[in-house]
Amino acid sequence: MSIAEKAARSRLVNALSITDNPGGHPALSPNMLGLEISRLGMDPLIHFTCKDKNRNQIESTLYSLDRNGLSNLLVMTGDFPLYGFEGNAKPVFDLDSVHLIHFINQMNLGLDIDGKAPGGGVRLPPTHFFKGCTVSPFKKLESEVMAQYYRLYKKAKMGADFVITQLGFDARKFDEVYRYMRHNAIRIPILGNVYILNQAVAKVMNQGRVPGCVVTDDLYRIYEEEAKTPDKGRVARLTRAAKLIAILKGIGYDGAHIGGPKLTYDDVEWMIGKSKELSSGWEDWVHEFSFPQKDGFYLYEKDGKTGLNTDVPVDRRSCPQKALGYAMMRLFHGLAFTPEAPLFNSARWFFKKIDGTGLEGTVTELEYWIKFISSRCRRCGDCTLLEVAFLCPQSQCPKYLFNGPCGGSGEGWCEVFPNKKRCIYVRAYDRLKPYGEEESLKKSYIPPRNWALDQTSSWANYFLGRDHHGQK
Repeated sequence: MSIAEKAARSRLVNALSITDNPGGHPALSPNMLGLEISRLGMDPLIHFTCKDKNRNQIESTLYSLDRNGLSNLLVMTGDFPLYGFEGNAKPVFDLDSVHLIHFINQMNLGLDIDGKAPGGGVRLPPTHFFKGCTVSPFKKLESEVMAQYYRLYKKAKMGADFVITQLGFDARKFDEVYRYMRHNAIRIPILGNVYILNQAVAKVMNQGRVPGCVVTDDLYRIYEEEAKTPDKGRVARLTRAAKLIAILKGIGYDGAHIGGPKLTYDDVEWMIGKSKELSSGWEDWVHEFSFPQKDGFYLYEKDGKTGLNTDVPVDRRSCPQKALGYAMMRLFHGLAFTPEAPLFNSARWFFKKIDGTGLEGTVTELEYWIKFISSRCRRCGDCTLLEVAFLCPQSQCPKYLFNGPCGGSGEGWCEVFPNKKRCIYVRAYDRLKPYGEEESLKKSYIPPRNWALDQTSSWANYFLGRDHHGQK
């Protein structure tokens, strides 16, 4: 709290950011810390994640925050839960971050209570949240990078008020996401993540042990050498952070999100002051933040003069071969599962006839085993296979994400199962690209799962207009 007290007195810092169980470990609630910080006269930025709460608990917590005057939120999916009481905690992820931003936006307009609920049929007073989101441009594969940007587009469309990047040390990537936002009319403020590493934390990230955080071998060697100096590299890393702040300002960023291990308020004050001294010559420092991943993808051609990017997109015409299994699923879907399909009317007639009869259970069981073999079906009753290239988020994504990937993937691997399972959105992008349909991941919004349909037939629900497709 001493940092908060000093920050409140100086007014140099606009808000203090409070993490929510980082790394998936239990810790003191950011809501409580935020309340204490606000009492000091300092604005807290509360990290609000989806990992531990279902949608009802989320709503309850949000109204509690609003009642206490805590309005600044950084909305995230959250780290996969790990250690807890007598074993690992159960992941919830009832909503993803795109759902949550949309939900909060509706609360800000005044949420309508379901007429079937006690006291329902009324509109609640609007909340007053200023809600941000995150983006992770520091990815290696085209499929990872583009999936991140598609998800950012969705977050902005759902009502995000600002965005903060993942931590990174590649100026060209900071420039890339800024250009993507400008080219796609994403007109919200962006803050760059300025993380002050020490040698110990740099080593952990270099080994890939912090999901989504990249420290290349070349960068880690610099921290190793600096750690041998009398001050253990303290001045060097603070100066490096000041240079990055200057670069971000030069690119056009609206601010910086500053963090790091054992950081003091005096360190932050020194960095900000130093960045102002360096800002006029920010282009001179760009080369010091050139740590690309080997064979890493960039969305734009490099500007040889600045070391950043031009506005010219790279050639992305090369693509994976068409997958046979995916092609067969597309064929099957085209026979019955669109209104213009040749078997659509017959299928709808059939499911109307068996609805509520003894035959319905037999057909539901048959459907389950077909989809279990092809897609590891979980019988959610509201199928999203079509929107994610016939990959099931309920069974193949540990966070059950419907609207794009989390920020934790590394070189295409899932955060929870590194080097074992590929991120389903990397796989989906690679399946869709040969058909020129990869941008469907950007355009489609999938609502949260309706648990009233659990263990029922998704085919029946689709043809009878009971699922999220709303087909009548």
